[in-house]
Amino acid sequence: MVNSLKQQLAILGSTGSIGRQTLQVVRNLTGRFNVVALAAGQNLELFSQQIAEFQPKFISYQSKKNASLANHNCKLLSLEEIAAHPEVDTVVIATSGKAGLCATLAAVKTGKKVAIANKEPLVMAGEIITREAKLSGAKILPIDSEHSAIWQCLNGEPQPPQRIILTASGGSFRNYSQEQLLAVMPQQALKHPSWQMGKKVTIDSATLMNKGLEIMEARWLFDIPLEKIDVIIHPQSIIHSMVEFADGSYKAQLSFPDMRLPIQYALTYPERVSNSELPKLDWNKIKELTFAPPDYKKFPCLEIAIKAAKVGGTGPTVLCAADEVAVELFLQESIKFNDIARLVERVLQEHQTVPHPTLDDILAADNWAREKATELSIKAKTW
Repeated sequence: MVNSLKQQLAILGSTGSIGRQTLQVVRNLTGRFNVVALAAGQNLELFSQQIAEFQPKFISYQSKKNASLANHNCKLLSLEEIAAHPEVDTVVIATSGKAGLCATLAAVKTGKKVAIANKEPLVMAGEIITREAKLSGAKILPIDSEHSAIWQCLNGEPQPPQRIILTASGGSFRNYSQEQLLAVMPQQALKHPSWQMGKKVTIDSATLMNKGLEIMEARWLFDIPLEKIDVIIHPQSIIHSMVEFADGSYKAQLSFPDMRLPIQYALTYPERVSNSELPKLDWNKIKELTFAPPDYKKFPCLEIAIKAAKVGGTGPTVLCAADEVAVELFLQESIKFNDIARLVERVLQEHQTVPHPTLDDILAADNWAREKATELSIKAKTW
């Protein structure tokens, strides 16, 4: 590791929503961070601007177009090479889908501090990643607002929690009827009432799939049985999650719904650092905090995800892969909103689960599920 007072950061997914907000935190906390590496997908125009501003030594990108990056003096590496590089001590996993899986594992194996927003790595390979973290001494720090809230509530507690309660805004359609959901279009689903997020996670929020994935994340992050993790709808998005203890006491973490706060907490932990750019709650304007159970009939993705979590093995991998394909098909208007859950469930029904999978098993299940989801989507009209 680099011997420096500054954290040596690698940000994977720097042009996405979490990546951009991470760089905002870096700008606002001058002198704390050195951006050693940046990795992006297809948005080379923004990526080029980020490289010019932060002057990283190493870069990675998915796009085959490289003309706009020709003038930057950076070494091109793979995501895994960046994540494991000795000049990096903190890796921010802000990618989407399975893209961050191997990079997360590479960072964990080399004992890094891993600030993770990407749900899929822990969902797909939580058993492997947490085992490797114990061997290497790596620290896995959650950036998701819900898991950051749980983490903060558990800090200093000598006993394990009795129950974890993940809060959910309910997404864009929490007040829709089942009939209204049949006519939902992508542009509607991309308008989240509380958060500014990437397209994939915004659609997952609308279907409540994201909450199912978060249950699986919490299981691995906090080493707690699935049956001790609950979900509750909290439309105001002020309470980001809660923990119940054996004596009936609860702890909750409350803050304005802004992803920069959990990002900053993960990067500066164990300190709490003042940042004038972060919005504060105004208690004179908050009229109510309300709660309701999730509606599994209207939003079956949550129940499908919970079933996949209980099956375990390669089930969660197939869930993630099929959902990724289904969400993309919905955004392309190739399938309807309600077809997302139907397609994912059909793929899971045809999968033969491998218990305690290796990484090769996980990658094979991911490829199979993508092919199967694509195949079944073509036959969607016959369902």
